[in-house]
Amino acid sequence: MKDTHTLKSLSEVLLENRNFTGNFLSLQAQDSRAEQLQTNAAFSEKWDRQALNDEQEKAWTQQRNWYLELYGFKDEAALATFLSDKAVIYDAGCGLGYKAAWFAKLAPNSLVIGMDYSDAAAIAAKTYASIPNLVFLQGDIAVSTFKPGSIDYVSCDQVIMHTQQPEQAFAQLASLMHPTRGQFACYFYAKKALPRELLDDHFRVKCAHMSSEELWAMSEQLTELGKRLSELNVTIDSPAIPALGIAAGQYDVQRFIYWNFLKCFWNADLGLENSIACNFDWYSPSNARRFDEAEVKKIAADSGLREIFFHQEEACLSGRWAPSP
Repeated sequence: MKDTHTLKSLSEVLLENRNFTGNFLSLQAQDSRAEQLQTNAAFSEKWDRQALNDEQEKAWTQQRNWYLELYGFKDEAALATFLSDKAVIYDAGCGLGYKAAWFAKLAPNSLVIGMDYSDAAAIAAKTYASIPNLVFLQGDIAVSTFKPGSIDYVSCDQVIMHTQQPEQAFAQLASLMHPTRGQFACYFYAKKALPRELLDDHFRVKCAHMSSEELWAMSEQLTELGKRLSELNVTIDSPAIPALGIAAGQYDVQRFIYWNFLKCFWNADLGLENSIACNFDWYSPSNARRFDEAEVKKIAADSGLREIFFHQEEACLSGRWAPSP
């Protein structure tokens, strides 16, 4: 059981009192829509496998460094300073909980709550049971669980695209921010070249009917393709093809295919298992919306938010927002 201070803080943000088992609570509500059920199952499968991955710390180190870039923090010390006055921090879609644990260590006087719809939440609770200011919930981030205006920092990193209705999920999470001191960080997949977008949408329908074993086998094959293309060490000079969304420039042949036609991820620094998981992560969930800058900024404006920081790159768009005065 968590200490009295943590339990009191939880009671102040939850819509209704809940009985935690240690640092974990399963809300057990299930979305009946096929796409969301399939997406949840895919991520449970991914996180179960990654929990046993010896290379995982490499990926987590990369992800922590990338997080700082995505949301406008100069370094880890800057993030710690930012979190220092946040009484309640919410990692919405926490996966295996490594970012929630990171937040909890950087802000030891804050209550940190990690929530995930997949089985990863239960795994995270066991992994980080020793961190006193950290709790995990298994539930739907798009459903009201916390009191409006009760969270000082909401982080939804690499998750919103996998909800059934991202605009509604974003609005729900935005409503949780404290009206004067709250901030909300969120990440969106970026739209890519037209051939890649068309193939992704078409192929994801097929993937929804593949077995877990077939999906992992395909992910290994895509990884091997990416590795072999990368090892060619060939650069091409592509002309601009605006109708297809292909930009002019010099590309490594693997990256040219990756950005414009087919996700065949390979990163030697992250290793084989992490690269396979990245490919699985892309094609296995039924819900995986992509956005452009105008769409993201409209979603934020429709939720009554003002922009604090905005970041854009080929893979994604991300930012931090606060309630408008």
